[in-house]
Amino acid sequence: MSNFFASAITDEWGTSYQLTGAGYTALVLCMLIFLLLACYIGSTLRQPKFSTRQLVFSAMAIAAAMVTSYLKIFKAPMGGSVTLFSMLFICLTGYWYGLRTGLMTAIAYGLMQLIADPYIISFPQMLTDYVFAFGALGLSGLFSGSKNGLIKGYLAGILGRYFFAFLSGMIFFGTYAADYGMTAPVYSLLYNGSYIASEAILTLFVLSLPPVKKVMGQLKIMAQE
Repeated sequence: MSNFFASAITDEWGTSYQLTGAGYTALVLCMLIFLLLACYIGSTLRQPKFSTRQLVFSAMAIAAAMVTSYLKIFKAPMGGSVTLFSMLFICLTGYWYGLRTGLMTAIAYGLMQLIADPYIISFPQMLTDYVFAFGALGLSGLFSGSKNGLIKGYLAGILGRYFFAFLSGMIFFGTYAADYGMTAPVYSLLYNGSYIASEAILTLFVLSLPPVKKVMGQLKIMAQE
C-alpha cells in the first residue's frame, strides 16, 4: 500500500493521507472502471435510444437541480450543503429512463456544478468531487423498473455520491481532520455524512407523503409517454 499512499501528517490524533503518483493513477482508473461497469450494466438492460422527450425532461431536471442547489438550508464550511431536494431531481432521470440516461444526466449536472461553483485543488480531486460524486446520482437508474424504484434509486444515488465524497474528504482534505481530533477516514465519514444524510432524510420523508407519491407517479407517466 505504500506505493499508493504517503503519510501527510502524523500526530497524536492519527494519520491523514496523501496519494502518491501511483495512487492518483489507481484512483482515476478505479473510478473509470466503476463508470464503465455501470454503463455496461445499463447496456445489458436493452434500453431504448434517446428520444426528444428524454432530452427535454432531463434538461428540465438539471435546470431544477441547479436552481434548488442554490436554495441552501445549510452550507458546510469546506464544501457541501443541504439543499432543497437538488439531488432528487437528478435521481429522477434515472428513475424515469434507466441507468444510461441517469448517469449521463448526472455527469452533465456535475460538470455544470463545476462551472458554476468550482472548488479545485487538483485534477483528481476535481474528478472525484464533480464528475464521479455527482455522476453517481445516476445510479438511481438501476431500480427504474422495480417496485418502489424511486426510493431504492434515490438511496443508490446518494450512497454513490457519499462514497466518492468520502474518498475525496479522506484523500484530499484529510489534513483538516487533526483540527477536530479525528483520523482522516472518520472525519470524512462524519463531515460528508452530515449534509448528505440530512438532505436524504428530509427528501425521503417528503417522498413518503401520499400526495407526493401520487405526483411522482404522474410525473413518470408524463416523462415516458
